Amino acid sequence: MILKTATRLLWIIVLCFGSVRASAREFPNYPLPQHPDTLRILGIGNSFTDDGMMYLPELLEAAGIENVVLGRLYIGGCSLERHCREYAAGNAAYIYYKSTENRWETVSEQATLLDGLTDERWDIVVLQQVSGLSGIYPSYQPWFDRLVEIVRWYCPNAGASIVWQQTWAYARTSDHGDFGRYGKDQQQMYDAIVASVQRLLEETSIETVIPSGTAIQNLRTTELCDSLDLTRDGYHLGLGAGRYTAACAWFQTLVAPALGTNVADNACRLEGTPYALTPQEAELCREAVRKACIRWDEVWKTPTGEVPVGAAAW
Repeated sequence: MILKTATRLLWIIVLCFGSVRASAREFPNYPLPQHPDTLRILGIGNSFTDDGMMYLPELLEAAGIENVVLGRLYIGGCSLERHCREYAAGNAAYIYYKSTENRWETVSEQATLLDGLTDERWDIVVLQQVSGLSGIYPSYQPWFDRLVEIVRWYCPNAGASIVWQQTWAYARTSDHGDFGRYGKDQQQMYDAIVASVQRLLEETSIETVIPSGTAIQNLRTTELCDSLDLTRDGYHLGLGAGRYTAACAWFQTLVAPALGTNVADNACRLEGTPYALTPQEAELCREAVRKACIRWDEVWKTPTGEVPVGAAAW
């Protein structure tokens, strides 16, 4: 017990303050699982993680898939740095949501990072940067490396695949305080996010990216784009086409290659809710995701031109 306590204290010091530590680049990453009996996906993030995952149960239900466990560890506006500091302090600052039967339930409103991380043998753990810093790569480090170390140290599945969610640029008229970092220009913000994710792929062991941001940017060129650019407040996704598109990106990037399915013909249109989509609208959303997956498949290609396992296959 004394040795275990001393080891944990040493890791807390190293993760939060130490300059002598193993880089996340030295930690191996692993491909997405192939045809597991149960697929387990955990998102560690904030409201943008919520936006991306919220409608996954509906897509799974429509596809007749019942063997996927989902988890969300949520702190509003949480950055990579804050995740590391909340872990170090042992704070019960997260809301932990879970879906085991294709519906979300609140497990705890006072959870620690480890409460969620150790709850299941997660096959996939999805990370992201807070939206306002997503296009500023220096803000990723050293916190990304440290969060990867925490995941590797505590996740019960030593072979879990660590994946990145690419967030979206704000609406053109957004009043978000961080929009000024990008000259209050949506295209500039989007380009900065893309460049940051590409650098993450080059400098770390991340290979799989959920292209939520590119899918939303693609959808903004269609008739579904409204005065708030598919958001509900200038930055969080709208509860209809916006969230639906992001969920389709998560499904196609993670669920489709793991379980041998596809979102292209998924019948989910949010029927029975105030946000129901017409068949034509749902098709536009899925087409935006298809183009986004193709875009990021090109980034993921190996030197031989092959697309790695886990890249979306439409």
